[in-house]
Amino acid sequence: MKTIAILASGSGTNFEAIVAACERGEIAAQVVLLVCDKKDAFVLQRAENHGIETFVFDAKNFSSKQEYEAKIVEILQKKQVDLICLAGYMRIVGSTILNAFPQKILNIHPALLPAFKGAHAIDDAFNFGVKVFGVTVHLIDQTIDGGTIIAQRAFEYYGNSRAEVEQKIHEIEHQLFPEAINLIFGK
Repeated sequence: MKTIAILASGSGTNFEAIVAACERGEIAAQVVLLVCDKKDAFVLQRAENHGIETFVFDAKNFSSKQEYEAKIVEILQKKQVDLICLAGYMRIVGSTILNAFPQKILNIHPALLPAFKGAHAIDDAFNFGVKVFGVTVHLIDQTIDGGTIIAQRAFEYYGNSRAEVEQKIHEIEHQLFPEAINLIFGK
């Protein structure tokens, strides 16, 4: 069975969607590790609820990004991880992890890349006034929100509620991320 590690920093709704899809057999894989950079993130409770091992780190306790990424790589390699999923991981992945897992790191982004890159994609798209929003799942590379696009889904929205847009984006994310994982695994 394939193994997945998830890197997350927040509440973990995409973490939950991936774990649930694995538990239902919709993804032929098992989530074996959560890596989190926030000791009080709700995603840690979600991992505990599912009995998933966690590695929590504080970047300030390491002398460099390379040092904490080397520790993450060490743990991921011990777990023999086949795929890494970034699910609201609010750090830029550096070359230490990228080089150890080439073409094996998926990210989900709340916009139709290559438009609206960065951490404020929903706000940027909403404030720009677009009428087609969406979600992208992509393999990452050294660029911000770059890399090969694996899956995208769009929806039209003509209202004026940013909250409605965000809610629809989350609904799509929770469907699209598992579908993209299956595409990577060849299912």
